[in-house]
Amino acid sequence: MTASTCRDAVEGAVARGMAWAPGTCGELAQGELDGTIVMVTCPIDLGSTATVELADGAGFVDGPAHAPKARRAVALTLEFLGRRDLDARLHLETALPRAKGMASSTADVAAAIGASAAALSRSIDPQQQAALALAVEPSDGVMLPGIALFDHRGGRMARSLGPPPEMRTLALEFADELDTEAFNAVDRRAELRSHAARFRDALDLITSGLAEGDARPIGEGATLSSLANQAVLPKPQLASVLELGRAAGAVGVNVAHSGTVLGLLFAEDADRIGWAERQAFSRLPGLVAVHNCRVVGGGVTTSGRTAKRRG
Repeated sequence: MTASTCRDAVEGAVARGMAWAPGTCGELAQGELDGTIVMVTCPIDLGSTATVELADGAGFVDGPAHAPKARRAVALTLEFLGRRDLDARLHLETALPRAKGMASSTADVAAAIGASAAALSRSIDPQQQAALALAVEPSDGVMLPGIALFDHRGGRMARSLGPPPEMRTLALEFADELDTEAFNAVDRRAELRSHAARFRDALDLITSGLAEGDARPIGEGATLSSLANQAVLPKPQLASVLELGRAAGAVGVNVAHSGTVLGLLFAEDADRIGWAERQAFSRLPGLVAVHNCRVVGGGVTTSGRTAKRRG
């Protein structure tokens, strides 16, 4: 776990809020739907926690130097709530690796939005949270409940497809990193349009699995999207991961469509997850970590309390 904190409380702090937001193991699917590039989220039980302290001021936001996007999210949230008269200090803790495609930046941003609202005892609905996050950068849809279909650039499509069944994923973290911001800056619509039919098939399988509470079609849809994405961002390890998944009884494989992480998807009651985790290091060159995670529904969890005024 990495942590970034500020040593001192905000001078004259009057309120404090805390929020947790999930990261992801890539996406279950990504492609073009009706002319819009969308993703199907894969939230996991690893994420980021933000704490925001507020005090009378003029809209200044202090926080970790490496997290300008999360600091911007705090400022936008206070502006949205009509509280430009407050200063804020942001603390962040995360269990997510950076630059791998596990939504570390989005989790920071979503948690910062939730903590800012919680400090004021206010609530912001998931759709508005998504809009605020997208005002900072292209974002995963981790703030939306359940497994979600999300336009990660413009937010024109943002809806829950339903809660996930009991599933786990082995998030396979490799040494390679990807600059997501630079990757998203390139227009890839032509490549995605070329496999739009496969994306629709993948989406149908995932939607059916969610409706039936069955992990297997979800895994099949994710695998289909992972294979299609080889034409957009090739994963040299994909064939080996698929082979390991077949040997371990996984229901499928998913990838970060704009990152380097791959996931082995299992039904919760699968008996060979531990075996697959042990085998991964000998079978997959370049593997640096395996994160054994539960697939969860998205959404930001908040808590807030009033701090004692100084003086």
